[in-house]
Amino acid sequence: MGNGRGSGLRRRCSERASPRSHCDARPTIRNGLMFRPQSADQRRMFEWKPSYSVQIGSIDGQHQNLFRLAAKLHAAMGSGQSNAILAQLFDSLVQYTKVHFQQEERLMQGADYPNFAAHKAEHEALLRRVHEMQQQFANGRVAMSTDVLHFLKNWLEKHIMGTDQQYVPYLKAKSVA
Repeated sequence: MGNGRGSGLRRRCSERASPRSHCDARPTIRNGLMFRPQSADQRRMFEWKPSYSVQIGSIDGQHQNLFRLAAKLHAAMGSGQSNAILAQLFDSLVQYTKVHFQQEERLMQGADYPNFAAHKAEHEALLRRVHEMQQQFANGRVAMSTDVLHFLKNWLEKHIMGTDQQYVPYLKAKSVA
């Protein structure tokens, strides 16, 4: 029981009074892919947290939309939606990300943000990476996986709580946001 992976789920399940609960859930196969029951942490993978706020309403709203779109993709993966649906949701997330980056970059330029070039380079690097992922998925070379979602979540958290927080004083000082 103490082997690490999944042991917490077994322990909690063995404590339940009901002999037939969600704990009996086994991996299922849909559309040729294996799906394992999700933990509570996985279900909340793209939950917005107040600590992500940059205290600029328009940008926080866009960041929240990015999390909502990623959560939709995550839910679709978890429910075994078709590759066509996953591709459409991923594309929606990428397209919205482009719009968000353009808005954010416009605000940084308006504030003469001194680290604009480096910030924009981070945006461009992410877009290149997700375009690669889209192409690989579309060509059948890779499956849409939780690795993609973890990459996106980690990038969002790191970027919002690090790089984005750095421009906030400049945008507020110039009253561009």
